[in-house]
Amino acid sequence: MFWRNEGGGAAWAEEEPMAEEQATAAAAGGEEGPADLGLAFQRGFLAGGRVADLPWEDLEQTLSNSKDPSLLLAILQKTVLHPLCLKYPPSVKYRRHFLSELIRKHENTAAEPLDELYEALGDVLNAEASTRCYKSYILPSGDAVTVRENVAIISQGTTGLVTWGAGLYLAEWALEHPLVFTNRRILELGSGTGLTGIVICKTCRPGAYTFSDHHRCVLEELSENIRLNGFFSQSEHSSLGGEKCGDRKAELAEPRGPSLAVAELDWDLVTEEQLAGFQADVIVAADVVYDPDLTRSLVAVLRKLPTCANDGNPPEIYIASTCRNPDTYSHFQRALEHVGIGWEDVPGPRKNFFPYDRNTKITILKLLL
Repeated sequence: MFWRNEGGGAAWAEEEPMAEEQATAAAAGGEEGPADLGLAFQRGFLAGGRVADLPWEDLEQTLSNSKDPSLLLAILQKTVLHPLCLKYPPSVKYRRHFLSELIRKHENTAAEPLDELYEALGDVLNAEASTRCYKSYILPSGDAVTVRENVAIISQGTTGLVTWGAGLYLAEWALEHPLVFTNRRILELGSGTGLTGIVICKTCRPGAYTFSDHHRCVLEELSENIRLNGFFSQSEHSSLGGEKCGDRKAELAEPRGPSLAVAELDWDLVTEEQLAGFQADVIVAADVVYDPDLTRSLVAVLRKLPTCANDGNPPEIYIASTCRNPDTYSHFQRALEHVGIGWEDVPGPRKNFFPYDRNTKITILKLLL
């Protein structure tokens, strides 16, 4: 069932809400029955997970034991024909790849052709490709976070128009540690598509949350994704053009929810006074350690942070990073040491809900001012 709340957000739920244990099993693989297998395909497909990583082997094994087409039709309904996909579709290329593979698995069984599969593929082949796509991430509650992204990794001079693995990793960690955020003021650096912050706002009940970034196109997409998930704007972001760094701030809020804001934040220009104005109890960032020049700017921002939050203690700072280049990551740690900022490793999430590359090392550091 698909619904939009008063704020325009998207969410879905099965007729019987999925328990957290089922959600975890579906996300992690190892499904025992057709229903769980369908849910695994649904979670991976709607989030745009790699087609090759979907549970095709489990599907082949199930199909080898039965020629009943009901499982394939159920998967079709839970993926390409799901209301969330119809409203907020993944890219044409992705849907075409998925359907082609699903048809191939069916044809390998030597069963009668399923018209529904070929009709769905025909619709996708006739669809117009776009530079944008949607990805929907199913939460343990059965609710969904949907974000609009660019199909290209780098677009308009930025990598901030797609969701990266460390952001999903940090969101999973937040799901397991909601008290870090509950009733507290959060500042996110380099929010990108906003996935991490939207998950936190939907599940952890922060008192206030400020998303921030610098690139104009990223800020526009970020604001759109916030509205897409049920938050409404008190003052439109587009009306704030031409103002200086730190002043360009669009207030957003959800009925009966946290106070939200989108802020333009130039790490090279922001002042200590502007950072103090956020009054952040917790600061988070994901996938912002991938370039030495950017790292220097990030460390400069961290040095300017106030040493005391509203409760008289230093703000808690959590940085999630994908370790693509060990030298770059070590450079970040040395830069922290150089300015007197300590850190400690934080254990990662125990359960997996979102699709990302688990063969790549992702870490969370808690910084100590």
